[in-house]
Amino acid sequence: MPKVALIQQAYNGSREASMEHTKKAILEAANNGAQLVCLQELHTREYFCQCEDPAFFDYAHNFVDDVAYFSDVAKQARVVLVSSLFEKRTAGMYHNTAVVFESNGEIAGKYRKMHIPDDPQFYEKFYFTPGDLGFEPIDTSVGRLGVLVCWDQWYPEAARIMALKGADMLIYPTAIGWFDEDSEAEKTRQLEAWIAVQRGHSVANGLPVVAINRVGFEPCLNFAQACEFWNGDLQKKEFPNTQGIRFWGNSFAFGAQGELLAQADSHTQHTLLVDIDFKRSEEVRRMWPFLRDRRIEAFDPLLKRFCD
Repeated sequence: MPKVALIQQAYNGSREASMEHTKKAILEAANNGAQLVCLQELHTREYFCQCEDPAFFDYAHNFVDDVAYFSDVAKQARVVLVSSLFEKRTAGMYHNTAVVFESNGEIAGKYRKMHIPDDPQFYEKFYFTPGDLGFEPIDTSVGRLGVLVCWDQWYPEAARIMALKGADMLIYPTAIGWFDEDSEAEKTRQLEAWIAVQRGHSVANGLPVVAINRVGFEPCLNFAQACEFWNGDLQKKEFPNTQGIRFWGNSFAFGAQGELLAQADSHTQHTLLVDIDFKRSEEVRRMWPFLRDRRIEAFDPLLKRFCD
């Protein structure tokens, strides 16, 4: 029964400050008994995908250094660490990549985000090439981790494939939030849908599910504006416009039957510590043998874009 830490953070104004803040949170979680630590999506930077600006590709130049940094942190903390980084693979090809580190600092595996959104202020298709590593659980000393990323969480097929390949749990580093101009009713609908769909993955697959989201308001800025805005005392800054995303936090953990184990709030930087019992999957799947009763011979339509 590993103790899992979910680190919910706001952007701290720079890559260096964010990485140092994250490191302190990881070490603190380890001191509190965490064996597996999970971080939010693209945790070293602001969520730059709000704006299409080629200059932001420069952020991916730090991928190798970021990997080395978090490898050292995992080794120092002696934890399995799930990170989320901007990967430059080659000129003109970039990925939204989860890198999983073993507790000795070695890379246990990678997952490249498969489903890439293109919605207002979530312009990820401009930046990220869809992943080509498939849906493969990553073997670690704490278990087989089914790591997916953010937009993947809306697709039951991804969760099901991870379950069929023997994942012990599903992990979703995430960056999702509201627009301030949304009505309160719309904000509630969005948050509840986000939680419900992932709880459904837990129930349908008999697996624990965790999601780690960021918090705080981040304005919609191009690269030059971002450099100017974030370079200074944030407490004295005025946001240059009202456009932006208010990330809604609410990081959570569900057990193998969809039971809520822990949940953060919508605005606080916070580390959730939760014990997750992988053995519950066996108990739940004996009661609810959904995998047994799948009619796979009738599922060919799932491989079509649409059944005309």
